[in-house]
Amino acid sequence: MTHIPKVTEEHNIQQELDLSALSNDTELEPDVVARGADVQAVKVQVEQIAERQRQITAQLQIPQPVERVWKVLTDYEALAEFVPNLTKSRLLEHPQGGIRLEQVGSGRFLRIDFCARVVLDLEEYFPKEINFRMVEGDFKDFSGTWLLDPYPLGENWGTRLCYTVKVWPKRTMPVGMIERRLSSDMQLNLLAIKQRVSEYF
Repeated sequence: MTHIPKVTEEHNIQQELDLSALSNDTELEPDVVARGADVQAVKVQVEQIAERQRQITAQLQIPQPVERVWKVLTDYEALAEFVPNLTKSRLLEHPQGGIRLEQVGSGRFLRIDFCARVVLDLEEYFPKEINFRMVEGDFKDFSGTWLLDPYPLGENWGTRLCYTVKVWPKRTMPVGMIERRLSSDMQLNLLAIKQRVSEYF
């Protein structure tokens, strides 16, 4: 459950490649910089599956029980209220009676405007796992998993939240730029979920 940026038609591929070669110092958006200390708490690992395919994993400990984190994650139509750059999140009718979710994300990265749409089929395994896979959207393939693992927190329990995404961008999308943008977004998404859980309960 996430959004991936797509370069709008007004920018050509050469512009994207030139921008993707800029130094890392220019890649962070103001909100990321402002929340730098918090962002550092989110561990991110990137694995190259194939030349243009990546698996990105982000992890964060949330000092709230698994059931509370699950409630926030599965309130799908409310996600756009607090997840950064997610402009739409709505449930669609599923032909087999499952969970189908449409999400639209938009944002700005290296002075380029991005927009993307995905339709995801989800499988819930309460209270430990949520799997999702794109059935329609702006990528050749996009899938992933949310894992919720309880850990002791004094007399109570916290949740170790792990978010894994496998992405295969289309040729018009520079994979390096998508990788960096997605890594940044996943950090902010986890922090937003942590904040939402603390406010909700």
